[in-house]
Amino acid sequence: MAIKAVIFDFDGTIIDTETIWFHVFEELLKEKFNIDLPLEEFAKSIGTTDEVFFQYLEAQTGMKIDADEINRLASDRFLEKRGILGVREGVVEKLEEARELGFRIGLASSSSREWVEGFLKQFKLWQYFSVIKTREDVDKVKPDPALYLKALEALQVEPQEALAIEDSINGAIAAIEAGMKCIVIPNQVTSFLNFDDKTLRSESFVDFNFKQYI
Repeated sequence: MAIKAVIFDFDGTIIDTETIWFHVFEELLKEKFNIDLPLEEFAKSIGTTDEVFFQYLEAQTGMKIDADEINRLASDRFLEKRGILGVREGVVEKLEEARELGFRIGLASSSSREWVEGFLKQFKLWQYFSVIKTREDVDKVKPDPALYLKALEALQVEPQEALAIEDSINGAIAAIEAGMKCIVIPNQVTSFLNFDDKTLRSESFVDFNFKQYI
C-alpha cells in the first residue's frame, strides 16, 4: 500500500531537547543528592512519562522525592540552556520533501501542546503540520499507540499508509503497535539503544529520503 502520510515525534526527533534534559538532571541529582544518573536509566523515560525516572531516584536515595520540586528546578535550568537549542540537521529538508511528495504531515508527542506548539512557532515549523496530537489528546502517552492512532485518524490514512519518525524506544513501540512503519533517527542520548528489528534506522535525517519508502 502506498505511503500517504508521515507523522513526526517532537522531542529528540525534530529538536533535541532530550540531550539538554539529560545534562540538566545529571547536574541536579549530583548537586542535590550526590548520586549519578546513568544514561541508560534516563533513557527509560524518553518519549513517555517521568514515572520510571522518579522510581529510580527514590530507589537510589531511599527517600520520598518531591517530583514537582525536582521538575521545577530542572525546568529553571533548562530555560537557562534553551538558547542552544536548534532544529536537527536535515529536518527542514525532510519536511519540504514530504510536502513536495504530497504527504499529509502530522506530529504525535507525549509532551504538552503548549510545549510543542511553542517550539514549532519559534523555529517556524508550524506551517508544515496539518495535525498535531499531544498528551492532552489521549489517556495514555507513548509507548501506548493512542497518540499515533489519533493522528492517523485525523490525517484520514490507514496505519500501513503512514511512516513514523522517532528517536526513542518508547516512541518506536507506539508506532509499531499502531501498525505503522517506523524510521528511527537517534540523537546523542538514544544512539546507544537497541531498537526493535521492525524499525528502520538511519543515523541522521540526511542519510535517507522518503522516496525509497514509497
